[in-house]
Amino acid sequence: MCYHFKQTKTVAEIERRFNAVFKNPERYEPQIYNAFSHPACAVITGGNSDTVQLFNWGLIPHWAKDTQIAKYTLNARIETLDKKPAFRSSLKNRCLIPATGFYEWQHLDAKGKQKQKFEMGIGADQLFAFAGLWSEHTDRETGEIRQTFTIITTAANTLMSKIHNTKKRMPIILSPDNEQVWLNGDVCILGNDALEAVPV
Repeated sequence: MCYHFKQTKTVAEIERRFNAVFKNPERYEPQIYNAFSHPACAVITGGNSDTVQLFNWGLIPHWAKDTQIAKYTLNARIETLDKKPAFRSSLKNRCLIPATGFYEWQHLDAKGKQKQKFEMGIGADQLFAFAGLWSEHTDRETGEIRQTFTIITTAANTLMSKIHNTKKRMPIILSPDNEQVWLNGDVCILGNDALEAVPV
């Protein structure tokens, strides 16, 4: 799974790497994101890939009666995207979530009382992108429009199986060559093999 990731780069660095311009740069600041607070994170969507927008973490489908569903849609399993109602309506709404690292805890005992925190990335604090889906929801009472996203996960690779040694899942990290392919809605090879892990 993926519930904590970091973004250390400036607006200019993200714009350069993804060849896109921030819509609201004054609202962005580098930080470590905790999914459970539903933070506003930098997102690049298909059909608007020249713009970096700030969407809240935790996908709220357009049909949701309220926002409570967001606590259950922080991640989406790629194997069941077309089976879960919360994600099925957003299958064509693909996005990239720029990051410089993410965190996972390795269980050191059977009950998980002792854990080792690891930071994962692709080396030298480089920018990469998670694969994601996004949605736009309009509050039925206030009319407020909220744009939200989820990070897609897959089965853990060899490295992550040793670290996320309970559920053995990991976020999908796209290679630069496949970022636009993903946004276009095409099938692409998912590249998680460049990951590095550092105990923290």
